Amino acid sequence: MNTMQVTEEIFVSTDSIQTVATSKGKLWTGRILSGLSIAFLVMDAVMKVVKAAPAVEGTLQLGYPASVLPGLGIVLLACTLLYAIPRTSVLGAVLLTGYLGGAIATQVRVGNPLFTHVLFPIYLAALLWGGLFLRDRRVRNLISSNY
Repeated sequence: MNTMQVTEEIFVSTDSIQTVATSKGKLWTGRILSGLSIAFLVMDAVMKVVKAAPAVEGTLQLGYPASVLPGLGIVLLACTLLYAIPRTSVLGAVLLTGYLGGAIATQVRVGNPLFTHVLFPIYLAALLWGGLFLRDRRVRNLISSNY
């Protein structure tokens, strides 16, 4: 049986030992992608919490009452903070993926255009996960390991 153990910088398997190193370029690219995602999501969350006019208008157009905005904003802010903290970033990414899935469902429900509205949360999720993949060894090991 092939058992695996992951340590700080070494991926150990009974078949081989490989050093898992991250180049500075990949690390900084991941940080930049994650930073852009975080900045956008924090701005969106704050606009929801303070009930900024564009957020209220957009929410009403999607068929939701303005009263849901503060709750959505707090949930989005909490998930984004989890994503921003390295130790909880994977949990934050999973939760944000669920949040963005709800946004996709809402856009489909109201019949908004595919590439500009329906797929926008997928573009954002790709930024989130791409940034996390480049900056987090655990995610790279999970995705690229051979089972």
